[in-house]
Amino acid sequence: MPKDFLAGAKDEYDVIVIGSGLAGMTAANILCRAGHRVLLVEQHYKLGGMATWFKRPGGHIFDISLHGFPHGMIKSCRRYWTEEIAASIVPLRSIRFDNPMFSLSTSYTREDFTRLLTEKFGIAPASVTAFFDTARGMNFYDDQRMTTRELFDKFFPGREDVIRLLMEPITYANGSTLEDPAITYGIVFSNFMSKGVYTFEGGTDRLIELMHADLVKSGVDVRIKCDAQRIVVENGRVNGVTVNGRTIKCRAVVSNSNLKHTVLALVGQEHLDPKFVEDARGVRLNNSSTQVYIALKADERIDESMGDLFFTSTAPLFRTELLLSKNVTSRTYSFYYPRTRPQGRPRCLIVSSTNANYADWAGLSEEDYVASKRELVETTLDHLDRYVPNIRERLDHVEAATPKTFEHYTQHVAGASFGTKFEGLAVSRGLPEQIRGLYHAGSVGIIMSGWLGAINYGVIVANDVDALLFKGAV
Repeated sequence: MPKDFLAGAKDEYDVIVIGSGLAGMTAANILCRAGHRVLLVEQHYKLGGMATWFKRPGGHIFDISLHGFPHGMIKSCRRYWTEEIAASIVPLRSIRFDNPMFSLSTSYTREDFTRLLTEKFGIAPASVTAFFDTARGMNFYDDQRMTTRELFDKFFPGREDVIRLLMEPITYANGSTLEDPAITYGIVFSNFMSKGVYTFEGGTDRLIELMHADLVKSGVDVRIKCDAQRIVVENGRVNGVTVNGRTIKCRAVVSNSNLKHTVLALVGQEHLDPKFVEDARGVRLNNSSTQVYIALKADERIDESMGDLFFTSTAPLFRTELLLSKNVTSRTYSFYYPRTRPQGRPRCLIVSSTNANYADWAGLSEEDYVASKRELVETTLDHLDRYVPNIRERLDHVEAATPKTFEHYTQHVAGASFGTKFEGLAVSRGLPEQIRGLYHAGSVGIIMSGWLGAINYGVIVANDVDALLFKGAV
């Protein structure tokens, strides 16, 4: 008889959270701490969503990719999670670039970027200061008509090299493009410029283990391999969720599932205003990505002068379409040294990441798909050999992931790695106006993406749900 992963679950909760990405887990933790009965259901066998990892023989533990986030992550984790988690957030030591326009290293702070822009790129200090001040002053309510390209042209006209320096890391981090609203770039960029880029020491496996322990301590009923199949709506309000064929009642639902999947599949358009459904269908997904995971033999080491994050490209100019092309010209390497997981066996790992279009992979035959993955691995190793000589002789394991991989494990529509474009935020925030007690928290609108954005969106939504339940409105 198959295992019942809902065994012992109650018939009713105050809140059911669908999905255990960082936004979902944070919302669940806050709501349970506030005294509400919370059930968290995750369709996968591991928590974390895109903040996840996998193991391979030989003591190798791969994060899906290097996760870089602003200094604000420390404050959010200290307040909404634990001091132990906050204390494990450490700065990346070096970020490198190598492309036909320039080669350099940076600590990725405003001070260092100011030095580079003035000394290496010859930009007038007044223009650099004005750009940083403008980016820092941007907020969600600003005019959305100016594009990121127009922002750069205003301060650095004709300087494609400056655009590449300023834009490439943000595109890697959240899929933003030169055609997106400038505020989606400015807000994220200025957050990073505060004190540089940080990561979690100990790896994603340790982070999620600590978060899981805190969820249980708070009283959240955490369930894995529990697939939410339908959000039950009666008389314009949430009444429950069907999970693994069992309907469990609740007063509110927080969906951490993909926004379009939440609206069009879990809820169903029959419960929604036609204009809202039209808006939801029109939300553009952000792109997906491909990864190549490389593990070195146990006795092999990489010199830490390689840096933590390395942006490389053979393309003459920064262009979004080139970043997404299946004919890869740009790769971002994440280097993992033994210090990355000091609690584990000393290993050196490399993850190569490239942004990608789902359509380039989804239509391939099985034979062509396997061949394309092999080509991705081989061309990546060819390129990496320039920086890590004799990489093929030194590696112990290598494999690739594609947009189809992410779709399979996360159930994200089209394997989207970065949620939706900016217009998704309005649809996400508008759900409670359509159905009382229904909320969404996830990567939407670029601003609410990445680790810090996801956690903070979980906080915002948890406060909304708590206010609703406290007032007894449902």
